[in-house]
Amino acid sequence: MRVPLTGYAEVMSHPSVTSAAEFSPHVLREYALLADGERGALVGPRGNFCWLCVPHWDSDAIFSALVGGPGCFAVTPDDRFVWGGQYEPGSLIWRSRWVTEKGITECREALAFPGDQHRAVMLRRVRPDDAPARLRVVLEAAAGFGHHRMTRIRQEDDGVWTGRTGPLYVRISGAGMLEPGGLGHPDHVLAGLLRVRRDQQHDLVLEIGDEPFDDDPPDPDRTWRTTERAWQQAVPDLSDTLAARDATHAAAVITGMTSTGGGMVAAASMSLPERADLGRNYDYRYVWIRDQCFAGQAVEAAVGAHPLLDAAVAFVSARICEDGPRLKPAYTVRGDAVPDERRITLPGYPGGYDVAGNHVNAQFQLDTLGESLLLLAAASRQDRLDADGWRAVEVAASAIEKRWGEAEAGIWELDDEHWTESRLICVAGLKSVCAAGAPAHRMAEWTALADGILADTARRCVHPGGWWQRAPGDARPDAALLLPALRGALAADDPRTVATLDAVEAELAEDNFVYRFRHRPGPLADEEGAFLLCGFMMALAKHQQGDQIAAIRYFERNRSACGPPGLFSEEYDVHQRQMRGNLPQAFVHAALLETAARLSGARG
Repeated sequence: MRVPLTGYAEVMSHPSVTSAAEFSPHVLREYALLADGERGALVGPRGNFCWLCVPHWDSDAIFSALVGGPGCFAVTPDDRFVWGGQYEPGSLIWRSRWVTEKGITECREALAFPGDQHRAVMLRRVRPDDAPARLRVVLEAAAGFGHHRMTRIRQEDDGVWTGRTGPLYVRISGAGMLEPGGLGHPDHVLAGLLRVRRDQQHDLVLEIGDEPFDDDPPDPDRTWRTTERAWQQAVPDLSDTLAARDATHAAAVITGMTSTGGGMVAAASMSLPERADLGRNYDYRYVWIRDQCFAGQAVEAAVGAHPLLDAAVAFVSARICEDGPRLKPAYTVRGDAVPDERRITLPGYPGGYDVAGNHVNAQFQLDTLGESLLLLAAASRQDRLDADGWRAVEVAASAIEKRWGEAEAGIWELDDEHWTESRLICVAGLKSVCAAGAPAHRMAEWTALADGILADTARRCVHPGGWWQRAPGDARPDAALLLPALRGALAADDPRTVATLDAVEAELAEDNFVYRFRHRPGPLADEEGAFLLCGFMMALAKHQQGDQIAAIRYFERNRSACGPPGLFSEEYDVHQRQMRGNLPQAFVHAALLETAARLSGARG
């Protein structure tokens, strides 16, 4: 039986039932990100939106198939196919491309941008190339990590369905082919078969929000045009950087992960294991102050003054002025405290288990104060630091003076210790704000404070071999200790800078990838993946030493550690050539952007 629909789609009978295994997890390299600043969706090669939290980044997921839960929005060819795809330049508009036995079909996909804080709008435009397309469409909205099924499902006008799932409202237009229980699914799932004629197109628009719909569904053409223009205006021109396409994509990822309030989440996902079956599963859907500072400094290095720099400064300044010496390492995008870590009763991504919240909320990390000063100094250099920003500088410097002698968790969020990197980054931050226009009556005070911290750290944390060691009682090198010299804590030609670079490369580098530190004797890869942030830092350190060939080798090696969508996770399994950890990891994209800019010499 065929039922005509508006446009170029029609319902077709279909004898099979879509199996749950069809939307089982893939390796991370095959996922693309759609983001609108307020939340992000991960879409897999079968056209399945398998991860989405609404209304906010850190809300409970409504699509949680990625981590073993129910919930997805899938548009999948009803035939054997191979997958590909690409982002439209300078945006997070993704084009899934499927080559089937009968022809080629593309599905253009995006979250309407910029995003509404209360409503996610998902745009999907199916366009066959040279032959008619048949696709299965499945919508299972399951709020609360799958706790709530979709209820109150009813058809409004032709092609528009509405429903509820827990506290959320659902509406999908262009979906007259769907029916509750279609294609053999349970009644709380909308499913059906879509057919689109050759050289025509069909639009699906899915809205999910925490407020009732009191308006008409969005017009697809108008919403697409608005989204295209917004991306064109938001992402800077990076044509003069090294690897300009990847640098531009990194800026787009950072843009998509930055909310209206200025906060940039560390990652779009949670609970993707860094190492299978070792319990290292974390929730990164929050704003880490350090990561936000990395991103702001990267943008300043690449383009100078830019709204992304302003956003970072606004968010970090507000947190410093509110919390002062009690500054937390991370916050929600709304500036609230990160909730305590808790287990979620889902199977998890294979090799992991599901947790929400993060234990970082109980830590003090001294280096966040130093990184904050580095960000604020970058803004001052671009004449983008207002009175509130300078007040934040005062508060951060005072907090460093008060707390620099305390044990703390450090950049890697470990047990409390007097971590060398944290202290040296505070030195760099103090020096940087002094050089960037600090008030005259503060310069002598802050310079003396920096000198005092440096002298004490040198007395306690220089290894007999001449390099900076991790802590007074820990003689191992640490890749994080490349960063202080890059940020100006010490000169590039300081013997300790050179010795540290040599020690890190000798002990922690493998095939131009770099590990954080050596956990115990044996192969580095036995304990964790290479840390991509550290690989890009090594490229910058080699560049600082004038070794441009080595710098480019590290840069090229580490920017290869992604899949077709060009997204990076935190770690990379060098031997298995697989991405590990949450996706995408914003600070890796920031590091790529900064390295591409500095190695090109585009801005001096």
